[in-house]
Amino acid sequence: MSTATSPTMALQAYRHLMRAASIAFDGDMRVLAAAREQIRNGFREKANLAASDPEVQPAIQKAEEMASFLKSNVVQGRKEGDVYKLRIHEHTERGDNDTVKLGGQTIKIDGKKCCSDP
Repeated sequence: MSTATSPTMALQAYRHLMRAASIAFDGDMRVLAAAREQIRNGFREKANLAASDPEVQPAIQKAEEMASFLKSNVVQGRKEGDVYKLRIHEHTERGDNDTVKLGGQTIKIDGKKCCSDP
């Protein structure tokens, strides 16, 4: 990674994460404000790293992954009367629920039982 692109990549990751938080927590100002503060604090902690520091690229990658996860996997629910309504948007990942159909079967990923302690 060149030193010229690191600040640009970090800024892009910051913007992506802020936009993802806005999408994920739209309409919930308390949670959105807390998410934005957390994002700012996380980036401030790494602000003094040199562009050539080996921590920079993994930190940028983590921010991009978090942005992707927030945007596609976080769904808000609101209670309306006796039911909860989910706010599913165009970015929400929609799976085929194949694992739900397996019932009580053990699911293995990379040879390890899914959802088990390491």
